[in-house]
Amino acid sequence: MSDKNYLSWPFLEPRHRQLEQELDSWATQHITQEHGHEVDAACRALVALLGQSGWLAHAIAGTRHGGGADVIDTRALCLIRETLARHNGLADFAFAMQGLGSGAISLFGSDANRETYLPRVARGEAIAAFALSEPQAGSDVAAMQCAAVQDGDSYVLNGEKTWISNGGIADFYVVFARTGEQPGARGISAFIVEAGTPGFEIAERINVIAPHPLARLKFSNCRIPAAQRLGEAGQGFKVAMATLDVFRTSVAAAALGFARRALDEALAHAKQRKMFGQTLADFQLTQAKLAQMATGIDAAALLTYRAAWQRDQGRNVTKEAAMAKLTATETAQQVIDAAVQMFGGLGVVSEHPVERLYREIRSLRIYEGASEVQQLIIAREMLRT
Repeated sequence: MSDKNYLSWPFLEPRHRQLEQELDSWATQHITQEHGHEVDAACRALVALLGQSGWLAHAIAGTRHGGGADVIDTRALCLIRETLARHNGLADFAFAMQGLGSGAISLFGSDANRETYLPRVARGEAIAAFALSEPQAGSDVAAMQCAAVQDGDSYVLNGEKTWISNGGIADFYVVFARTGEQPGARGISAFIVEAGTPGFEIAERINVIAPHPLARLKFSNCRIPAAQRLGEAGQGFKVAMATLDVFRTSVAAAALGFARRALDEALAHAKQRKMFGQTLADFQLTQAKLAQMATGIDAAALLTYRAAWQRDQGRNVTKEAAMAKLTATETAQQVIDAAVQMFGGLGVVSEHPVERLYREIRSLRIYEGASEVQQLIIAREMLRT
């Protein structure tokens, strides 16, 4: 049983505590760690289940379009991701990508765009994806090569995207492409591209250490209606950063969920594992390690829910969100590694809970801004003052 004292912190309100309790109880009944080897089917099933049960409404903005509120509640988003991650990494992924993949539509879509896509996303009937990264443009968005040229009331899209989560199973993709209004990041626009659009193909499925749907996308003279553009032409970088700003703090929360599960597993194991006439927990080295794990988790949680609270107050949280993501993901990696070490040989057995966590945590230190990028963001914000 995870330590839930953090729920009493002043960053959270009674409705947040009730949300966590209800989701934890629901997840205990409906979410299992097992999803077999058919990850695509498991992900589709989780999206449908989360939608049918009402949880995806928290990832969508706009009550008219199926959202839980007109503005996304960052603290609720974080609590949901932390709780789902503690139960099942793929469930967290399914929830998070519905939010990230549709976030640009919530923020910048026309009324018609919102009405077309958001209710289906909230109900779990349409799977969303966010297509920003390219083979030579990950952290350096300004290096983007994928291009869209306006042709009458359409845009013609050519190029590639890669490392795209939900690639291959998504019903639509928010795709960023260079439209050339200005050099660098200021000449990029965002578009909704539906799966099955002529000229759009899944060029490659990508397998990673923590399996989830991932793909390289290819566009060859792919024609998109101009009405599918999100925001103004040339403002795609703004669209991307605003969307990521909503969800970056929630990455820290997912890392907390993984870390808390690892600590739970380590504590239970240490109490029952017999060694040299006593339990593993009786050794001072074990006690010191458990103390370090718990302290790191609490420190990361304080940064995470501070950033979430500040964002819900309408404040700019560029620095605070970067601090939260950096600290929570790096700390979770250390906590999970310590748990694996504590389990010894069992810790590296395929599909053991801590072995699964060891694979799941690694990507969080990379996606939505690698740890090194977060350090640059924090320093840049400090130097501005």
